[in-house]
Amino acid sequence: MSATPPLPNKLPRPPGELEALKRAWKTPTGWRYLTTVNNTNIGRLYLGTALLFFLLAGVLALLMRLQLAVPNNTLLSASTYNQVFTMHGTVMMFLFAIPVVEAFAVYLLPNMLGARDLPFPRLSAYAFWAYAIGGLAFFCTLFFGLAPDGGWFMYPPLTGKQYSPGLGADFWLLGIGFIEISAIAGAIELIVGILFTRAPGMTLRKMPVFAWSMLVVGAMIVFAFPAVIAGTALLELERAYDWPFFIAERGGDPLLWQHLFWFFGHPEVYIIFLPAAGMVSTMLPSIAGTPLVGRGAVVASLLATGVISFALWAHHMFTAGLGLFSASLVSAASMLVAIPASVQVFAWIATLWRGAVRWSAPALFMLGFLCIFVLGGLTGVMVAVLPFDWQVHDTYFIVAHLHYVLIGGMLFPVFAGMYYWLPLLNGHRMSEPLARWVFGLMFGGFNLAFFPMHVTGLLGMPRRVYTYTSAMGWDGLNMASTIGAFVFAAGVLLFTVDMVRTLRKPERDKGNPWSAATLEWLPSEDYGTRSIPNVTSDDPLWEQPSLPEEVERGAHWLPGTATGLRETIITTADDARPWYVQVLPGDSWWPFVAAAGTAGFFLLLTVKMTVPAWLCGVAAVVAVVAWLWQTDKPPPLAMAQAAEGVSLPVGSAGRAWHSWWATIIMLVVDGAIFASFAFAYLHLSMKLEVCPPPGAVMAEPFWPALSAGLLLAGSGLMALASGAVRQPGGKQRGLRWLVAGALACMVGSFCCELLGQPLAPTRDAWSAAVAVIVAYQGLHVLLLMLVGPYLIARSAHRHLTPSSRATMDNCVLVWHYTTLQGLAAAFALHAAPAWMN
Repeated sequence: MSATPPLPNKLPRPPGELEALKRAWKTPTGWRYLTTVNNTNIGRLYLGTALLFFLLAGVLALLMRLQLAVPNNTLLSASTYNQVFTMHGTVMMFLFAIPVVEAFAVYLLPNMLGARDLPFPRLSAYAFWAYAIGGLAFFCTLFFGLAPDGGWFMYPPLTGKQYSPGLGADFWLLGIGFIEISAIAGAIELIVGILFTRAPGMTLRKMPVFAWSMLVVGAMIVFAFPAVIAGTALLELERAYDWPFFIAERGGDPLLWQHLFWFFGHPEVYIIFLPAAGMVSTMLPSIAGTPLVGRGAVVASLLATGVISFALWAHHMFTAGLGLFSASLVSAASMLVAIPASVQVFAWIATLWRGAVRWSAPALFMLGFLCIFVLGGLTGVMVAVLPFDWQVHDTYFIVAHLHYVLIGGMLFPVFAGMYYWLPLLNGHRMSEPLARWVFGLMFGGFNLAFFPMHVTGLLGMPRRVYTYTSAMGWDGLNMASTIGAFVFAAGVLLFTVDMVRTLRKPERDKGNPWSAATLEWLPSEDYGTRSIPNVTSDDPLWEQPSLPEEVERGAHWLPGTATGLRETIITTADDARPWYVQVLPGDSWWPFVAAAGTAGFFLLLTVKMTVPAWLCGVAAVVAVVAWLWQTDKPPPLAMAQAAEGVSLPVGSAGRAWHSWWATIIMLVVDGAIFASFAFAYLHLSMKLEVCPPPGAVMAEPFWPALSAGLLLAGSGLMALASGAVRQPGGKQRGLRWLVAGALACMVGSFCCELLGQPLAPTRDAWSAAVAVIVAYQGLHVLLLMLVGPYLIARSAHRHLTPSSRATMDNCVLVWHYTTLQGLAAAFALHAAPAWMN
């Protein structure tokens, strides 16, 4: 591993180097723009789509406020109102709040970290197109009477087949589960990118706070989102196949859904807030003209918030009958989480106090954020107190608290960010005089709309009612809230008009209009910066004033393209030392086709169009296989000149390879989904007086023992196959037989599990929980039935070599994980019942 050389380089750059760099990174035009994978292009598309969903959800909110403006209103029927408020909450939470922060990250982080792109550009493209296609199709259900009407939280039994017999709930379950998979793909990309593609010298201590916030959020997504994916799968299995997980009369438990949903849902509040806080911590030093006060404490508070948030999942379940002890622990955690948030607030106030603030549009929106979020935090502490929560739960007080936290804690920083970073798009700032009107309308309208809801809730107005009588005394407060909502909407409309006007201006040099310290303000093109900067300080553009000129003339790392392809430098995770040069995949149709096929599979399956759905599924699988086949190829060069007198390897293998770590993270997600299914099984088992319930048949010990033996044998054969690839001139023919033998062992193990575990998932909830664990293991076996032939095909084409074995290393990880999951499933199904009794 090379030490960082003295930079900048002094020698003039060879002729044609910059032109070759531009050729490699050229953005496709016309209809071929759909093939783009460059982070700047995908980030723009992401931002535009997220803002579109924000506007659409805002229109739904205005319809709700019109309905509630006066008593006994008949503008919307009860069923239509239920669909509108369900879609408003769903679109805001799932299609705007989380995607918009991921969009900022995809667009900003590579340049902010000094990288040419994120490490898996095609994965970013797939995640975006899956989100855009699936989200737009889901929203269109409103126009066909197929929208869900059970609330954005979809509590059973209301959303079970008995009370929601249409397809609306199915669209929510399959659509949202699919969109969450897209969010997880984006999180994996961001985690690996933040850890391994930072500019040389940018240690973790020097990393921008926004990057820290996205790293914490990526880890939170990895652990939180699998729970809602598992929950949506269980509820859809109940609705489609009568597996009664949540039907109390058949041994199910509606509270199981709440546990799974809120294990995702309450950390999600901080998944939304932390990126916004990171944006504020990045923008505020530029606006105040001074470094962030307490930077280390702010980063520590981000980490603490991420950890504590997982202890808060029952914060929304105080009235669900959890028991006083459990509720008290969650109540304490709900108060504790206010401490790290307060650390950040004090750091921001101290930065404003120490600096000389320029009262620009970003400064106004950040000040509005501080005021609104602090008020939301105070009401959050109030509802953490059990007796108070029991009084206001499911009233409009909670609606007010939710919007103060989410709009104050996320939307105002996002608007500040759009004013702050919009010059990166075409070099123009938005109008400052109009920005003051926008802020005034949004800040005033927001408080007029939502502050009265605190009083309305204390007066007893319940959530989700579509009308009320004048005798309740809520008339004036609801009219004020409706007027406030339209004032707020006027501010959003004025902002949209000004943004469109600004983006229509001819492009010019972006410069550094805020005199910012972070690297995204370096001169950049499609390829990012002309050379990857060498970072030596926390605030590089302040402490290295010649950096823009040096980077632009190619005086730093990787000034050209050594291979003629797209490249970036992979650095070590802790101290950011140059490790190797990564060749990045270029533009391709495959991510778009894979995303469209995946969306088509889920959506068509929902409307029972089975044959077209499976055709879309096959198309998605073929696209993914073609995409992976193109990506993992032997490197065109063994070594590449990364700077004057410094050569780095092109590509790597094993644990040094970034895709190995991405596979590890993916398997953590996989394990969290399995753990959610196992939790459901144990939760339902503990509700039984006798486990297994009467009528259930337990397997003889022979079958699970044989299944476990075959699992271990298969993993052993794959370890031998991996060793054969690592040897120079390894026996490829023997490798193919080893892979085939390992696959036979895995299939045989699953057959033994089926023979040894009689399945009757429609009989009762416990049997359904057993069946879902077995089925999940079967899904992995099916995956390996694709992986095995794929490995054999790559071996036949001589693509598995000691220098190009990432496919083998990653597939071996998946294989070993499937073995561990199978052993854990066998223990849970065959040993746990005996232990419980």
